[in-house]
Amino acid sequence: MTREATVYWDEIAAGVLSEQDAGYTFQYLDAYLSRAEGRAVSFTLPLQVEPFVSKTMFPFFDGLIPEGWLLDVAVQTWKLDPRDRMGLLLTCCKDCIGAVSVTPVKEGER
Repeated sequence: MTREATVYWDEIAAGVLSEQDAGYTFQYLDAYLSRAEGRAVSFTLPLQVEPFVSKTMFPFFDGLIPEGWLLDVAVQTWKLDPRDRMGLLLTCCKDCIGAVSVTPVKEGER
């Protein structure tokens, strides 16, 4: 099963984060890379054409997920598995503090 999210920088689609059985991939969109004012979403994910690949959730995206009592509220409210990092990211990170936000890609949208 593959789950995908569009990653936005200041409300502009910057890239796509994908979860596959083997791990995670993040890739900047060509349209974003061609923007003169395009910025990396993180120092650990600099602008590049090639995708980033990891067996675990990228630390930058994992850091967007709520912690402590706020995580408890999210888990109880939406009946989420606290170990499902992609599920938490897709549910809780549509409106993050800062310039980055993450929204689920709906089936057939990409």
